[in-house]
Amino acid sequence: MKEKGLIASRWVVGILFLFTGFVKGIDPIGLQYKLSDYTDALHLKIMEILVNPGSFLLPFAEFIIGISLLTGIFVRVSLRLAIFFMAIFTPLTFYIALKNPVTDCGCFGDALVITNWETFYKNILLTLLIVFLLLNRKNLHYIITAGLRKMNFVVLLILYILTVGWSYKHEPLIDFRPYKVGINISEGMIIPKGAPTDVYKNTYRYRNLITNEIKKFGDTDFPWQDTVHWKFESMEQPLLVKKGYRPPIHDFSIQTADQQDVTETLLQDSIYTFFLLAYDLEKSSNRRQKDINSLAYWANQHGYHFICLTSTAGDGLKKFQLDQHPEYEFMFTDQTTLKTMMRSNPGLMLMQKGTVIAKWAEADIPEPEKAALLIRSQMNKKLNH
Repeated sequence: MKEKGLIASRWVVGILFLFTGFVKGIDPIGLQYKLSDYTDALHLKIMEILVNPGSFLLPFAEFIIGISLLTGIFVRVSLRLAIFFMAIFTPLTFYIALKNPVTDCGCFGDALVITNWETFYKNILLTLLIVFLLLNRKNLHYIITAGLRKMNFVVLLILYILTVGWSYKHEPLIDFRPYKVGINISEGMIIPKGAPTDVYKNTYRYRNLITNEIKKFGDTDFPWQDTVHWKFESMEQPLLVKKGYRPPIHDFSIQTADQQDVTETLLQDSIYTFFLLAYDLEKSSNRRQKDINSLAYWANQHGYHFICLTSTAGDGLKKFQLDQHPEYEFMFTDQTTLKTMMRSNPGLMLMQKGTVIAKWAEADIPEPEKAALLIRSQMNKKLNH
């Protein structure tokens, strides 16, 4: 019975660490954003210098622990590293569950979103399993030979490093975000009929007209009808008790320079639209600007839209326009939304009627000829259907 428990625990812990390391590792920039959210929410500005290296080292360490337990290589070291992880993150996730400074822990990247309390309970269970394995590590047995296990370890490690490197230069190898290719943004914003809504707890402050005492009341007992004895004073900030249904895409909007909302117009437009996504023009790379201008000019000449979505306005936008002479117009979207849509700054997205057809990181922005082939292919698909 104990032997089966050890086998099950090793596989559970190994697969969980491998999975968390992989899904975060293929999206290092997304993890940078999440770690920055943590440093801001916990007022740890001093830790900001660790965000960039941490976005690579943290998932790498998790992946190493996972493949070590699954292959049986460096098990003792990996278990000690795992228990060190849990000693740090279990109290941290308990604090986060209590205070709720961030709504998503980011433990599984964008692949799986769980609540802060679920994260804490997961860490408690994981800690118990790791302690069990650590105390009984000498009783762990493996079916395949040590040589084969070493080869598996090395192969998995090399594949991981290559995958992370590719994802960093381009876009995540597997896209778990709500703006992945094939998704229709309009459909992603729909709230189904009968879906649960947010539940809030309200607190009202009333003054007793006889004693002058101020008393707090809840939603069910506040004396709104008793105007003889009570007078309404104020209402506290509503407290969210239970979250309702939240559509995958809930914060997408596009505004023009004169603050006109053109979201629905562009999402329903049958004309192919290239969106250049640059969450911050002052931080964006300009290495491919000549190629971007060339593609924008081609798109406009052939009747397609080419629009830059950014959160940069004012002097920052004016400076970019003077320096880079862009061949396209600018519209505005929330910075967090842009970071979710595209990790590369800038990056390119092709859409038609709200459906994401293709995405390119800066390194992959196509030449006009390749863009024409893609659009022609999409048109042929529709004709064949």
